[in-house]
Amino acid sequence: MIGADLSGKIEFVCSDMWKPYLRVIRERCSNALNILDRFHIVAKMNEALNEVRAAESRRLVQDGYEPVLTKTRWCVLKSKENLTDQQRVRLSDLLKYNLQTVRAYLLKEQFRQFWDYDSPAWAAKFLDQWIALVMRSRIEPMKKVAKTLRNHRELILNYFRAKKQFSSGVVEGLNNKVKDAMDASHLKGAEFAH
Repeated sequence: MIGADLSGKIEFVCSDMWKPYLRVIRERCSNALNILDRFHIVAKMNEALNEVRAAESRRLVQDGYEPVLTKTRWCVLKSKENLTDQQRVRLSDLLKYNLQTVRAYLLKEQFRQFWDYDSPAWAAKFLDQWIALVMRSRIEPMKKVAKTLRNHRELILNYFRAKKQFSSGVVEGLNNKVKDAMDASHLKGAEFAH
């Protein structure tokens, strides 16, 4: 839509890892530095952690163990600083168990350090070490995330090459609010139809 001339002048593009996006950016914005968005990387990590938690929770209940993972979803998915007092206590109790969920949570928390780096070289070193650690973990959903990060390594490191200036978190937040508003208005319309 914007034409080859303007596309060629784009310096930075922030996207998720969807292959069609990456292909179009590579083809149409060949001069741009494509930055994989932090928001989507964190979301992938949380999806994997929640998958581990849900499967382990079902397994514990089926095997007749105490349901220690019940009502822990947000305890492990939220940032520590956003936990309620009750969630903080629940998480503290949970961390005493030797569970796959706890190990996956600790890997996720360790990865948060990645965003603290300024140097692309040091960020790369951390990323490579974290991926190696996860690949030895035998936690399949986390290994899948590690493989994805390894496959997109250079695009992820572009975040640091761009001096950590670009993220689509604000746009994603607005998109989610619009989606929620549209869902809410759709539900109201459905209520009136009854």
